[in-house]
Amino acid sequence: MGASRTSGVGTTGTEGARWGSPPGPAPGGASSARRHGTAEGSPGARHTGARGEPRADETHRAGPLIVTEDLELLDDLLRLCAAAGVDPEVHHRVPERRANWTDPPLVLIGDDSAARCRGAVRRPGIVLVGRERDDPEMWRLAVEIGAECVLRLPDAESLLVDRIADAAEGAGRQALTVGVAGGRGGAGASTLACALALAAARAGQRTLLVDGDPLGGGLDVLLGGEREEGRRWPDFAASKGRLAGGALEESLPSVRGVRMLSWGREPTAPVPPAAVRSVLAAARRRGGVVVVDLPRGGGEPTAEALAQLDLGLLVVPGELRAVAAAHRTASALGVTVRDLRVVARGPYAAGLDERWIADALRLPLAGELPYDPGAVADQDAGVPPGAEPRGPLGRFCAAFWERVLTPGGAA
Repeated sequence: MGASRTSGVGTTGTEGARWGSPPGPAPGGASSARRHGTAEGSPGARHTGARGEPRADETHRAGPLIVTEDLELLDDLLRLCAAAGVDPEVHHRVPERRANWTDPPLVLIGDDSAARCRGAVRRPGIVLVGRERDDPEMWRLAVEIGAECVLRLPDAESLLVDRIADAAEGAGRQALTVGVAGGRGGAGASTLACALALAAARAGQRTLLVDGDPLGGGLDVLLGGEREEGRRWPDFAASKGRLAGGALEESLPSVRGVRMLSWGREPTAPVPPAAVRSVLAAARRRGGVVVVDLPRGGGEPTAEALAQLDLGLLVVPGELRAVAAAHRTASALGVTVRDLRVVARGPYAAGLDERWIADALRLPLAGELPYDPGAVADQDAGVPPGAEPRGPLGRFCAAFWERVLTPGGAA
């Protein structure tokens, strides 16, 4: 297979591989650098300095250390690193410098080189890679070198690309992803989504606000960022596969500490489900908080968004008709969203309160959205909902994040 290139942002080709300095020529009489078209002096080559340190002009994302003398396996690993958007460092033997072994975010050891790595310093992030199936020797070697897993190509290519990209991005805990939907039209879901994003940013969380409703008024307008430069949903319509989370984040408009992904003003075709999946998965890998304003309609793109949620909030006004409409919405959301909760919004019709609404929908109560008589005037004046931390909506959102983000706190 030829070198692949992932669609979207933050991807590179194989020409960026870094090469260590093996003590002798690679098998076949030519150095692996020349065999792979990255000989010194070629346009795309990256080389370590005399002592192995990267040059001062190094600007690419550092990738894994690859240890192998198997040129066919090396071809595959370089191709997978290119798909992950990273530049690996290649050694034919265990590097002599400790830093070359311990500093990379991941170490990929070919099964041909595993035996020579027995005496290397133990470290996390070692993956043993090979092609042989059902070879018990590989598992024994994996234990001896402290490998976290054994991956066999080509079956595990997709898994390995994800592992390489996660390590290069420093991916840790995924973002808490909260979807907000209205029990009926005009329930206030977009208002709550915007306020939640602003509150999360004030609390120091990396925050992305996603407009999931192409037929809505636009969260960028609600947040006051419709004129901000950056990419919108139509720019990602052709995306598929894996996107680099950091590049995605940097490409989006930022308002009041919140990155936002909205639709723009021009009519556009629906974004394909694969693009929704790729974009949200990339956003989640960055950690922090992702808030998604969900459409009330269904469809495959919406299903992809629902599949990424950790928590769903259903905003239900205190009216009997709203509760009846919310029954249908809750049934549709509940098929995919495992943790769905009610946010009741006053004022209430006679005989109703937040507990009655939650009980009627047979869902847990996330809280009562306070009535704010000044909200309409604030929006008319260009003040985003929840922008005032001491206001009713700001206090509600701050308390919500304190509950769901505090370890061991009441979710």
